Amino acid sequence: MHVYIGLLRKDPDSSYGVDFPDFPGCVTAAATLVEVGPMAVEALTFHIEAMREDGDPIPAPSSLEAIMADPFNHEAVPILVPVPDGLFDASRDAAAAE
Repeated sequence: MHVYIGLLRKDPDSSYGVDFPDFPGCVTAAATLVEVGPMAVEALTFHIEAMREDGDPIPAPSSLEAIMADPFNHEAVPILVPVPDGLFDASRDAAAAE
C-alpha cells in the first residue's frame, strides 16, 4: 500500500479540509473528523486514477520533514492517506523518479 501525507486544515466556521502537497489541486472537505479520512482516501484515489488516464507520472511520497518545512504548512495537521497498490505501475513510476 502506498501512503501519502495529507494536510488537515480547519478555519472557524468552515468544514475540515485536506490538501495534498504531492498533488497540487487535489483537495477535499468534510463536515466532521469522522468523514474527513474516507473523503481524503477517495479524493486522492480519484486524482491518481485521473493522472494515470492522462499518462502522468505519479510522484513518490514526500517526507513529513519536507512537507512541514514549508511555512504555509505549519498550521496544518498531517494525516496519513493510504491508496491502493493497484493504482501504481512500479516500473513507470521508478523511471519518473529518476
